[in-house]
Amino acid sequence: MFTESLVNVVLLSPEIPQNTGNVIRLCANVGARLHLVEPLGFRLDDAKLRRASLDYTDIADIICHPSIAALLELFPIDKVYGAITNGQVQYDSPRYMSGDTVIFGPESSGLPHDVVSRLLPGNHIRIPMKPSNRSLNLSNAVAIILYEMWRQMGFANSASEPLPNQGHFS
Repeated sequence: MFTESLVNVVLLSPEIPQNTGNVIRLCANVGARLHLVEPLGFRLDDAKLRRASLDYTDIADIICHPSIAALLELFPIDKVYGAITNGQVQYDSPRYMSGDTVIFGPESSGLPHDVVSRLLPGNHIRIPMKPSNRSLNLSNAVAIILYEMWRQMGFANSASEPLPNQGHFS
């Protein structure tokens, strides 16, 4: 077992290194622990992943797991949410708490049914979209849900004042 983080973000078999790099950077900025579940569609030393994550890999809290079964053994199932396009619960409806976990599936197929079926039905969350559209970009979906989780926790451990000439968007 490991120390509890603010929240846990799980990428199940991510396929695109740039998306994972963006999520690494996001998790480092929010204080979330990132869990990567194998198989990965790239190597962790991939240049595209390094470019997207910038130097945040050094300060991010990242753990790799050999399987989803191994990962799910680590968390109480009532604190695990699955992000799926047809979830019955809008992503901003649950009352998130420190230590909660949200799982995202591979970019090409989403969260598999065998994983979704292990989660509580009330923890199947979705981001609203136009009905004719299939999905959002993985790193965008993680950002939307992760920032909602953090917002509900009062942006715990964030800087109270902006740092002068420190921040920029890139």
